[in-house]
Amino acid sequence: MSAKDVKAFERHFVEEWNKGKAAFLAEIDKTCAPNIVYHGTGGPDLRGLKDFKQHFSEFFDAFPDNHLTMDDLIVEGDKAVIRYTLTGTHKGAFRGIPPTNKKTTQPIIGIDRVVGGKCVESWVRSDTLGLMQQLGVVPTPKKEK
Repeated sequence: MSAKDVKAFERHFVEEWNKGKAAFLAEIDKTCAPNIVYHGTGGPDLRGLKDFKQHFSEFFDAFPDNHLTMDDLIVEGDKAVIRYTLTGTHKGAFRGIPPTNKKTTQPIIGIDRVVGGKCVESWVRSDTLGLMQQLGVVPTPKKEK
């Protein structure tokens, strides 16, 4: 795929994400390889569509109104580096944390490897500490005067 094709692929992926849970989960079947490997923040690697879809299904259950904004997109060869901003309201259980109804904003950096029109591997790092502070489960340090 050309860099232009990979960029279009990534933009489409975000568009489908922002349509909601059902649209995004359906899109995974079309755009991700059956043996996808997902190296996410805060857990073991996920292998295969079933685990990948389960992970994101649970995320959408926890943050049903979430919205992903693509802030930067850089493509080199078969890899895309994306800087995102993710916003959403914590309406369902997330990693054992009961719903707080708090609005959150989380910066994310991802690297996707796209081969033959399918994402085959994805590395994602997000500000988990910042998210936990926003949810009120980790205290925010007080600023010194």
